[in-house]
Amino acid sequence: MRAVSVKVLGRVQRVGYRRHVLEVAQELGLAGYVRNELDGSVIVFVQGEDGLVDSFLSRIRSPPPPAVVREIVVEEVRPRPRLKAFQIMYGRLADELQEGFGAMQAIFTDYRGEFRDFRQEFREFRQEFREFRQEFRDFRDVSLKLSGEILGEVRGLRSDLKTMLDERLARLERDIAEIKARLGLS
Repeated sequence: MRAVSVKVLGRVQRVGYRRHVLEVAQELGLAGYVRNELDGSVIVFVQGEDGLVDSFLSRIRSPPPPAVVREIVVEEVRPRPRLKAFQIMYGRLADELQEGFGAMQAIFTDYRGEFRDFRQEFREFRQEFREFRQEFRDFRDVSLKLSGEILGEVRGLRSDLKTMLDERLARLERDIAEIKARLGLS
């Protein structure tokens, strides 16, 4: 069994770093604890099989954002056989509440930056939609002009057809009258 004491420096308080350390230790089946220090660092005591401790140390160097590990100082220590699980050692309630609020603030700050990016992206889309709107207006104008022209042509064709039909009807009536006259039916 191997045991190490680790001092972690960086942005590791009020960002959910202890929770990350706890989850990694529990996943690997290690025992020990993690706690905040007044100087802004985090102290970790961990013990377990040699390979698992190495894996643990590697994984706690790369926490999820917004935590940032700048430096890790590892010291080999004697194992503590009485420790059977891994836990977070909490400080005073006021400090823990401050940490929770700080973690939320860091997350919200990241989200705010992300939303700013989306706002800029939507501004770009807004200009694109304006261009589409003008395109649709132009299409509407062309369509209305064409439909007016087509309607004029249809009216002209209707007039031409009426004239042709009237002429054929008149010729038909003359032909019928002529046939009746020859047959003596008039």
